[in-house]
Amino acid sequence: MLFALVVLGALVPVVPTGALVSTAAVVALHQSVPALSLVVVFLVAAAAAFTGDLALYWLGVRGVRSEHGSKWLDALRKRAPDQRLEQAQRKLEEHRSKVLTLSRLVPAGRIPVMLACLLAKMPIGRFARGDVPACLAWAAAYQLIGVLGGTLFARPWEGVAAAIAVTLLVSAVPPLWRRVRRAP
Repeated sequence: MLFALVVLGALVPVVPTGALVSTAAVVALHQSVPALSLVVVFLVAAAAAFTGDLALYWLGVRGVRSEHGSKWLDALRKRAPDQRLEQAQRKLEEHRSKVLTLSRLVPAGRIPVMLACLLAKMPIGRFARGDVPACLAWAAAYQLIGVLGGTLFARPWEGVAAAIAVTLLVSAVPPLWRRVRRAP
């Protein structure tokens, strides 16, 4: 179930996949063999995130190559400020997997970087190689939130509630920070 929900969350970015992984980690921590359960949660979450990211990127590449894809890409390119697009593409060239890793860890950061990869016409194989460490880091980060929540509270439901609260807080901070920076 975790695999299916994380893949769905990678394809439909509004699903809070980080909270799912944190919750699964709390539950795994309270199993009879927690070490094995945590390894399984980590591997399933990372594999699902990678599968979902690869599917989404493949759909993007396929869409760009379609009959109307070039029009769509041109429209996106016109909406993206040239300076920001050039900066994103330059950072992709310089830091490849680090940019993908950071984009996976920052809430709502993955889609703009995928778009920059599409605009840069990055081959799917190169995207996949950069996405592997990104998905591993993402799974580890959200699993750590769950483990901390699960160890701080004796009852699993309290750990789940704490993990979900921290995950939602982490997701809310970047948009709030942007609003504060824009305010006069």
